Amino acid sequence: MKNEILKYIKLFLGFFVCSLGIVLIIRSNLGFSPWDVLHQGISKVGNITIGQASILVGILVITLDVFLGEQIGSGTVFNIIFIGVFMDLILFSKLIPLSHTPLLGVPMMFMGLFILGVGCYLYISTGLGCGPRDALMVALTKKTNFSIMFIRSTIEVTVLVIGYFLGGYAGVGTVITAVFTGSFIQYVFKMFDFDVKSVTHRNIKDEAVLLKAYILKK
Repeated sequence: MKNEILKYIKLFLGFFVCSLGIVLIIRSNLGFSPWDVLHQGISKVGNITIGQASILVGILVITLDVFLGEQIGSGTVFNIIFIGVFMDLILFSKLIPLSHTPLLGVPMMFMGLFILGVGCYLYISTGLGCGPRDALMVALTKKTNFSIMFIRSTIEVTVLVIGYFLGGYAGVGTVITAVFTGSFIQYVFKMFDFDVKSVTHRNIKDEAVLLKAYILKK
């Protein structure tokens, strides 16, 4: 049970670190990330909020993940909820100042990409299920044998192009995140000697079986 508690602590720490990286990118004030360009574009076309668009995209991506054979675990569900919650808390705290110059914004953006990579390593390595978008990255990496850098960058560029044509806002920071997110994640994974292909994620059914076994032991 102790190992399970530690695993969930690592999961939520990963979510917080991911959120910190995302907020750094936002506060760099150089442009929306590719996924947020897509969310904003869908929100304009569908006359819904960006948050609602994010949930809709998440559901669609999870469906694609399942089709590609990726396991959907508790971490997948918690990812959708808690990364947004942590982002709101960090933004509300005003812990990270808003950049008003590229001299500050560019370093903030690259620092955010590195921190995001660390967060992805922390929560993906628990084996409790990737977030919907990272699960897509993992599934395509397993299916194609291409590098994390190539797969992640391809996904980021694809959603950026779709979002832009739907009316989403893109800036120079958007291009930076689209091109370099995959590189930073791959670098962090190598730094921790982490092979994403070696991770077998527990699905929600497995979690229920483990919980039942623990309750019966009590």
